[in-house]
Amino acid sequence: MSADQKVLSSLRPGVATEPMSGIVDTYIYAMGKPDVIPLWVGQGHLPTPAFIAEPAARALAAGETFYTHQRGLPELRQSLAQYHARAYGKAFDAENFTVCQSGMQSIQLALQAILSPGDEVILPVPAWTNYAATLRLAGMKPVEVALDFDGKSWTLDPARLFAAITPRTRAILINTPGNPLGHVLSHQVLQAILDECRRRRLWIIADEVYGRFYYSGNKPGQPAPSFLDICDTEERIFFCNTFSKNWAMTGWRVGWCMAPKALGPILENLVQYNTSGVTTFLQRGCIAALDEGDAFLADQISQAEQGRRIICERLAKAPGVRFAWPEGAFYLFFKVEGATDSAALSRTLIDQARVGLAPGNAFGQAGQGFLRLCFARDPAQLTEAAERLGNWLERNER
Repeated sequence: MSADQKVLSSLRPGVATEPMSGIVDTYIYAMGKPDVIPLWVGQGHLPTPAFIAEPAARALAAGETFYTHQRGLPELRQSLAQYHARAYGKAFDAENFTVCQSGMQSIQLALQAILSPGDEVILPVPAWTNYAATLRLAGMKPVEVALDFDGKSWTLDPARLFAAITPRTRAILINTPGNPLGHVLSHQVLQAILDECRRRRLWIIADEVYGRFYYSGNKPGQPAPSFLDICDTEERIFFCNTFSKNWAMTGWRVGWCMAPKALGPILENLVQYNTSGVTTFLQRGCIAALDEGDAFLADQISQAEQGRRIICERLAKAPGVRFAWPEGAFYLFFKVEGATDSAALSRTLIDQARVGLAPGNAFGQAGQGFLRLCFARDPAQLTEAAERLGNWLERNER
């Protein structure tokens, strides 16, 4: 046994064998290749706007570099309550909110607060690769329930979801609007899930990161259907969110969670023992994003909707491609007929079409044969990418 093998064999089981994210693998493969349009990762092309960055810079210059409130600045938590009130048309209490380091950490806080090793979490798939990996690394079991795809739409069958519940089930993890599908669950389906979880005393972990990117509303900027529309904030629902997507802040790594007030002291402890709080001066920028960022967010949504149209209209003309027009989020998840290895196809497209896409199997085996494309990008870049993909598919019709 080599020295490296001896070190790796001493790690906790599962850590060394957990596969690399297919999205990261694609990024590494494309690194350094010229003229590749990068659409594999979930972020827009704009840097954080000045009205957000400047308050953070001023706070840094003013010396706001010390430890702070573990659950976030009181002013920021109040701004979160006010932002939710504007978006969802009802009152929210700052005491339900905790600021954390990224949306990913909000999910980890949920797992730490409500789950134990060996517990099961039901996960509709295809789903963001980090969910299952995070559960496995924490010693928990993701129980995947596949959505149905008929070539034009995705459907979640609540009966199949509930049939997966066992005595070890502690939670159902719901991401809507979803990554990678762009699928949005209706209020009817959300109500059915909420009723079943109430009946069985299960938790819901609700990842609503893309809740404002919704293209089927009656008015611009209307949030997607949400558990927030139908639930009591003091029941067993743990909401996860982030500043990353709405306000072009992916690199800031700041998020938040909303949970029953009874969890406040628990979450304060968990934040303390995980990170000891979020960078103080960054929180000043987050306050500006919430208080002054509605117009910027509206522009982000409008641009994503334009990108959706550019990509979908072009690929709808390409041979051997099937997809559902995404109702929300900012991804197109499309199937290429005859493709049996999404990772290999992704690499081929990088080399031959010069477009970087995430392989569908990165989101579980239910995604094999699919590719994910992020359309929250510059319209001119998306138009070029759409032409490259369309032309490649036409030349390589299977």
